Amino acid sequence: MNKTFDEPGADHAVRKDVEAALNAGILTEVQASRFLALVADRNAAEGDEPFTVFRGMNEIFIIAGLMILSFGWTVCVSALATGSGFQDKEVIPWACTAALLPLLFLSEYFIRRRMVGPAIALALLFAINALIGIWPLVEGDAPSIFGSHENLPTTLLLSGGALCLWWLRYRVPFAMAPIALAFVTAALVFAADRAETLTSFRDIFLFSGTGPFAWITLAAGLGALAVALAFDVSDPHRVTRRAAHGFWLHIVAAPAIVNTVALSLLDAGHPAALFPVLALFAAFAVIIDRRSFLLASCLHVVALANAVTEGEGAWAAILGLGVVLLALGSFWTYVRSRLVGILPAWFPRHVLPPVHPG
Repeated sequence: MNKTFDEPGADHAVRKDVEAALNAGILTEVQASRFLALVADRNAAEGDEPFTVFRGMNEIFIIAGLMILSFGWTVCVSALATGSGFQDKEVIPWACTAALLPLLFLSEYFIRRRMVGPAIALALLFAINALIGIWPLVEGDAPSIFGSHENLPTTLLLSGGALCLWWLRYRVPFAMAPIALAFVTAALVFAADRAETLTSFRDIFLFSGTGPFAWITLAAGLGALAVALAFDVSDPHRVTRRAAHGFWLHIVAAPAIVNTVALSLLDAGHPAALFPVLALFAAFAVIIDRRSFLLASCLHVVALANAVTEGEGAWAAILGLGVVLLALGSFWTYVRSRLVGILPAWFPRHVLPPVHPG
């Protein structure tokens, strides 16, 4: 009995060849299915930005197990601290140190099996474990969002450094995001403690706010963008994990850069100037072929625009952003081919992802 495959995204001719190899006994069903899945992924990547969080229900199952295991460990440690009479600040560092070995073992096992979702979950768990474990050693008290934390920048830097060491071992692309956020937050907290008081969350993105917070945010965003572009240039065809590293850094860089400029314009009462600025950012995102850069920035602008403008004129900007995103999503490949085509001759086009016919 002849067997057929209908893998979405795989070319019809390729499917026919695979079916012939399957029926001839050259390939097994498992091999044929994996091969067609690979072909579908490569075909999708030609005109789209690669993005994978889960590879099947089994990864979600494993992530659920990791979360439940972490919750159970936290409950056990809390019960131990309560029953032993020790203070939390004395128990927490030891508990986090004890959790380090299982985390590293699980990282070795799941990351070596190329599981994307569990790798992301383990990066987050390692980052949280490092932050909670280092906090009492530096701050001298149990982790808390209340009170004065003069040494919090040091805590964040050490936690980010620990995650850097974890990344050097496992090279999980997602780790770029919490590492960047740890360093940015450390800089903002340092400025708040040493220079000015952060009176409002809006000051992080507004040049008109108190203190140097907006400038720190902008500088951090540009730094993250520079590293992201370095990853992109090293892999213009987006076939290695370097492209995924760039993806997560773009997610961090875009809101820091675009929000700081766009929301400052809205706050200054210049909504008309917002559109050419966003058009410039959109053109940049299209040329480097990073939908993630544009999407992350626009979503943050929409979320914060109403708070910054206090409801005055934000609706027009949000409506315009929706139209632009919808249009670009429909004609991204066509627009990109035209924009790349008008770049000057001296521009190093070889560092850009290939242009596909629109």
